[in-house]
Amino acid sequence: MSSLIDLHPMSRRAFLGGFAATTALITLHPFAVRANGNATQAHLRLMETTDIHVNVMPYDYYADKPNDTMGIARTASIIDSIRAEAGNSMLVDNGDLLQGNPMGDYMAYKKGMKAGDLHPVIKAMNVLGYDCGTVGNHEFNYGLDFMFNTLGGANFPIVCANLTKGQLASDPRKDELHFKPYVIVEKMIKDGAGGESPIKVGFIGFVPPQIMLWDAKNLEGKGQTRDIVEAARAWVPAMKEEGADLVIALSHSGIDGKGLSERMENASLYLAGVEGIDAIFTGHQHLVFPGPKDFADIQGVDAARGTLLGKPAVMAGFWGSHMGLIDLLIEKDGNGWKIVDFTCEARPIYHRDDNRKIVADVTDKTEIVASVADEHAATLDYVRTPVGKTSAPLYSYFALVADDPSVQIVSNAQTWYIKDMLKDGPHKDLPVLSAAAPFKAGGRGGADYFTDVAAGDIAIKNVADLYLYPNTVQAVVITGEQVKNWLEMSAGMFNQLTPGNKDQPLLNPDFPSYNFDVIDGVTYQIDLSQPAKFDKEGKAVNPDANRIVNLMFDGKPIDPAQKFVVATNNYRAGGGGKFPEIAADKVVFVAPDTNRDVIVRYIIAQGEINPSADGNWSFAPMAGTTAIFESGPKGRQYASAIKGAKIEDAGDAAEGFAKFRLVL
Repeated sequence: MSSLIDLHPMSRRAFLGGFAATTALITLHPFAVRANGNATQAHLRLMETTDIHVNVMPYDYYADKPNDTMGIARTASIIDSIRAEAGNSMLVDNGDLLQGNPMGDYMAYKKGMKAGDLHPVIKAMNVLGYDCGTVGNHEFNYGLDFMFNTLGGANFPIVCANLTKGQLASDPRKDELHFKPYVIVEKMIKDGAGGESPIKVGFIGFVPPQIMLWDAKNLEGKGQTRDIVEAARAWVPAMKEEGADLVIALSHSGIDGKGLSERMENASLYLAGVEGIDAIFTGHQHLVFPGPKDFADIQGVDAARGTLLGKPAVMAGFWGSHMGLIDLLIEKDGNGWKIVDFTCEARPIYHRDDNRKIVADVTDKTEIVASVADEHAATLDYVRTPVGKTSAPLYSYFALVADDPSVQIVSNAQTWYIKDMLKDGPHKDLPVLSAAAPFKAGGRGGADYFTDVAAGDIAIKNVADLYLYPNTVQAVVITGEQVKNWLEMSAGMFNQLTPGNKDQPLLNPDFPSYNFDVIDGVTYQIDLSQPAKFDKEGKAVNPDANRIVNLMFDGKPIDPAQKFVVATNNYRAGGGGKFPEIAADKVVFVAPDTNRDVIVRYIIAQGEINPSADGNWSFAPMAGTTAIFESGPKGRQYASAIKGAKIEDAGDAAEGFAKFRLVL
């Protein structure tokens, strides 16, 4: 094993600042109470962070403002009390540390990492005293040198059992690996009677095999991945042979109940079936487990108790939103230890009050904030610095009534990205379309709730104005008929109009703007004399209606049977919005990148973007007909420049809005 990279601890912090001050307020976990006085039992608490994505600070660099839902500076502040609740504790991380926000990009693209440098996320983790970690798929985004230079600063071991340096060997245990496949940490634990005994806790790590596709440019010729369950079946017996009392899987892989398949991305449920594994920490999906909604009704999963095939498991959200906890009541079994009971929990750092307002449950841990102060300040400078130029203004004042530059740039970026991602795959010959919706379009957000970025320099933080949500890119394959129905659903944004009538209300107030998808790559018109084909639940209430007319691809009427790739986001591709026939079974590509990150990359790659809308959709003409809608008063300066629509100022509206007239 001497050829493997060794990232073992150099130092440990046994107790953190503030421990003594908080212990008087702490209620012990029931297992600590049960073990009290019993020399053969002990309580061991295993704590997890996962999918931190460089979110050390509770700060949204895209929006350039604090955010109470994120940051291990917040998560860290509850570690003292969480440790104090337990008789014994260990802390692990489940990967995706190094990429995902502008601090990560600043460290990779601006500052760089030499051997011996300390990355801010590693600085923060070293303060907290982790016992072990694994790698996630995003560790590879900036290349292997960056990854190894960064992880080399960790004061804890990093393990991964399914990433090889070269081709796969005939047996997983003969693979030459980039990391140690596992580590066995020998720890003195205090039993219920106050005595101390050694325990050997083994940690084994796994990364999604799909990194070979997602980061081919960084990994091709430098590594290969093995199936997660296959690797586990080989290495877990070795851990037992080496004397591990407990085997804990650090699985940067989610939970999928569709059945075990080769090189499965989200394999944690079936990993639990490997004999010898005692508990599993999961991640990658940015969800919460145990919990009431994310994994209900999957065979073999108990989402309430937190078990996979009967074994304790946790997924601790993302960006530091939760601390994952697996509590074990263990008992001496001869010279070793076995689990006799367990509980699982994902403890949040915030909650929402009765008005859905976010309320922080924790404060910053000052040691963490101090450790990354310089990098935080540098990142703020970075996001406020232009990364490209836009030749035209980006605004969304008329995104609901005409093709719009703020939606156009999102579609341009998604198309650029998906074409590159699929260029060597089985769908490389299919035409690529892109679906995007306006997010900032007034409504309940108020008269100023619109995208408005002036022509000229564009900074990373402006991307938040273009794309509000931390969605990830996905692609679906659908038919021309399904493209039409997608657009028919989107056209529920509008009321039916009576031809020849004046100043009719245009917008359906019950239809959310984020469900008004524009599909680029085709051209079409919307006939508002027709009723909506679908209701907001995706049910065909007027099955014979056809609002979408003159739908063309490549200058010809679209073939209902032709297949298309459509770039979109994980919300829509997974069935969000209840669009007819758009669901997870149509997904052919799940990106490791957020839509925001893709837009930033696109801007950097282009240097100067031209976001002017291409006018690929419009309303079908209706002689003598006008309609009224509201928008922000700042939109008046752009009204005359809108392609494919005649818009007139119609005066002021309530609550600071302006009224506009659409002439059809």
